[in-house]
Amino acid sequence: MLTANWIFRFGDGTSDQASGTLQALGWKGQSLAEMSRLRLPVPPGFTISSDVCSWWGGPESSSTGALRREVEYALAALANTTGRTFGSPTNPLIVSLRPSAAHSVPGLMDGLLNIGLNASTVEGLAEQSGDAAFAYDCYRRFVQSYCDVVLGIDPQDLEDILEELRAEACVPDGIKPSADVGRQIIRAFLAFVEDELGEPFPDDPMEQLWGAVGAAYKSWNGRRAILHRQAHGLPSDAGMAVVVQTMVFGNRGKASSTGVLCTRDATTGEKTLVGEFLNDSQGNELVAGTRKASSIRVEALAQSGCPTGFNSSIRESSEPEDTADVAPALVEALQQIACQLERAFCGPQEFEFTVEAGTLWLLQSREVTGQGKAALKIVVDLVQEGLISEEEAVLRIDPAMLDQLLHSTIDPSAARDELARGLPASPGAACGLIVFSCEDAEVAKADGKKVILVRNDTTPEDVHGMHVAEGILTSRGGMTSHAAVVARGMGKPCVSGAWTLSIDAAEKSLVVGDRVFGEGDLITIDGTSGQILVGEVPLQRSDLSGDFGTLLGWADKYRRLEVRSNAEQASDAIVAREFGAEGIGLCRTEHMFFDSERIVTVREMILAEDDEGRKEAIAKLLEMQRGDFIKLFTTMRGSPVTIRLLDPPLHEFLPKGERESAEVATAMGVSPEKLIKLAASLDEFNPMLGHRGCRLLVSYPGIAEMQARAIFEAAIEAGRLTGEPVLTEIMVPLVSLKRELVLVRSIIDATANDVMKETGETLYYSIGTMVELPRAALRAGEIAKSAEFFSFGTNDLTQTTFGISRDDAAAFLSTYQAKGLMDADPFVTLDQEGVGELMKIAVERGRATRPELKLGICGEHAGDPASIAFCEAIGLDYVSCSPFRVPTARLAAAQAVLRARKTS
Repeated sequence: MLTANWIFRFGDGTSDQASGTLQALGWKGQSLAEMSRLRLPVPPGFTISSDVCSWWGGPESSSTGALRREVEYALAALANTTGRTFGSPTNPLIVSLRPSAAHSVPGLMDGLLNIGLNASTVEGLAEQSGDAAFAYDCYRRFVQSYCDVVLGIDPQDLEDILEELRAEACVPDGIKPSADVGRQIIRAFLAFVEDELGEPFPDDPMEQLWGAVGAAYKSWNGRRAILHRQAHGLPSDAGMAVVVQTMVFGNRGKASSTGVLCTRDATTGEKTLVGEFLNDSQGNELVAGTRKASSIRVEALAQSGCPTGFNSSIRESSEPEDTADVAPALVEALQQIACQLERAFCGPQEFEFTVEAGTLWLLQSREVTGQGKAALKIVVDLVQEGLISEEEAVLRIDPAMLDQLLHSTIDPSAARDELARGLPASPGAACGLIVFSCEDAEVAKADGKKVILVRNDTTPEDVHGMHVAEGILTSRGGMTSHAAVVARGMGKPCVSGAWTLSIDAAEKSLVVGDRVFGEGDLITIDGTSGQILVGEVPLQRSDLSGDFGTLLGWADKYRRLEVRSNAEQASDAIVAREFGAEGIGLCRTEHMFFDSERIVTVREMILAEDDEGRKEAIAKLLEMQRGDFIKLFTTMRGSPVTIRLLDPPLHEFLPKGERESAEVATAMGVSPEKLIKLAASLDEFNPMLGHRGCRLLVSYPGIAEMQARAIFEAAIEAGRLTGEPVLTEIMVPLVSLKRELVLVRSIIDATANDVMKETGETLYYSIGTMVELPRAALRAGEIAKSAEFFSFGTNDLTQTTFGISRDDAAAFLSTYQAKGLMDADPFVTLDQEGVGELMKIAVERGRATRPELKLGICGEHAGDPASIAFCEAIGLDYVSCSPFRVPTARLAAAQAVLRARKTS
């Protein structure tokens, strides 16, 4: 329960910060303690530790007796510092109260100002200030805020009373009512509250303070705060601190104001002070935007010109309309404070300030990171200015932000008519005309039109349509569905799992509620947020500056993990190399057959009635594969290329419908009826766990022989073209038995020997397997006897560990997360306790058999920062992700190393 350190004082040049942590004080409390230590002008106060939040039961709870005594002691200490007493009718101490969590949490209670005012103390404040109108303005503000935040009264009710009385007294907007009108407003407010609640408004200052404390703690468990913590993986039991601080008044006449200032421009990263302020006002007015604020934009001081001391007296005053009219003394003071804060906190800050009767005070300061290019510029500049190290710069950038920088985004100022929401399956935004078929997408593209391909789901046959579309929208599927995986590989925006959409491809209609859209209607999708918007919404694209390359160059210094890319086409490999990929970690050979002409040949091979027919189809595929591999090897010259042998779940390649069946029947020289029967004989109840991967290669060894020959002949030709040997890694998929791998390996080795004899050339290759089944992980020690490398296929390993279909999981995983059963979607962020445990077992057992065993990961988790940190921790050698996630992986891999150093 209570500890020795649960109230921390600050102000008057001292603080108890040394005994408090960020978790105990929250960011507001910690910033106030640090600014006090720097002897900056901070109104004195104290912070109630976040420990109290976990046991708070209300002001009358038996647990709060000790806390009450300590708060009273802290208030007495404030009285000694300020010369004012809380609750005194003649010389009152008035305070504010603000929640202070370690992380920003929307939904927490707004700050409550002017606590301690009542019928007696308001007269004391009037006497202190010599301005009764000001005192009653503060009292009125307090009653309004307290009724809203603590008592739960609709704020509009009191606002209506205020406007009516202001109108009767002919008080213009922006002008304080006279003291007499102020008294009339207070009487009306208090009478309304008593009628509404059946009891009077709290008059005792201590009762007011405890009511505010209770409201703050209650907001920690409010719906918005809970949802935010769940969405960002923040612990629910962390609690929050509460800051109680002496009031300073920005509404005390023309020489008073309140404002917010950033020490750098958060939109551009420039070292310019940017902010706004209001004369004769309090901070909540500035936040609410009820009055037009004046802007501040002035030059920042260089660190060499940063002062060592500070004088908070700025007696010049003005009523500015823009920066040019700001009192020079205020500008100079803000420049000095900004410089000191950046030096103290080692980075940009946003700070709140109040000027009371010519004296400047600081109320809080927090870190500003910026977004997009601005964030990169800020950290690079901070390194160049000597404020932070390269390592710290690498740690300050969110890797996911790099992903967004590589794609178009929606203009933040654009209006949005949201039609529906799905899963943010592939980042970026795109506008286009709705089309429901790949053929229509190709026709529209040929006519110079931009389209969004709208489907219930996608299959390998849709890839040609996905290639020409600006983006993809599906009503079904999850974050690792076919549409999501392929779109990320292409770098195209995708929204999947939009279950509220009713899509009828035959009727060419998309229906949401009572809204109906057809082919040719304009929509915009945002694959970063999952939004589906009506019409064409303005987009913006980032121009990647030198700061992008500088930061990634620093990251490469510190990371240990090699970063490769998944790619099947030379065009994807080119993009991957441009983004810094050090090889291809997964070439899915079945993706090379998605072309409408090639897929017919694959179907011929699968549906062949005898070995002769299958050999004919395989011979055709050999030529295709050889050409593809030559392009891939020459593009990745000198870098390793991992090629996964054919792994098609058969249902993805069997013909669907009469048209496709007739097409394949013609190519095979059989009747459509016979072909339909052949296809039906291969139909599977659960094709993802059916006749695929190495099982297909065991049944049809000619496929393994054909692919191995295509790989080896292409490697020799690419070596001749580039003058460099090709480093080929051949991966056998879906292995669960050592004997499966031994059999397929014997085919590959025999083919390699044949090709070397035929050409007189030496081949450089290794053979490994994809660990994507629990049995393979458990038997890794045995399997490693026949494998030079393992690559964890965590998409399938997650499916088979949980027994969850990744294409159907989106329908219920969000419910699991909302109810706290899962912290994250296991197809997005690796499940370290279950899937991760299997990976650890495979690493330990595999390397016990073969110490030099190369280990990598090629599932979608390879581009997820949290999953990459796990891969670093268990000692993998590389990660392989889609081309557009390579920069994210490079940064995340470096951060994993640096964070591990900090904790070791």
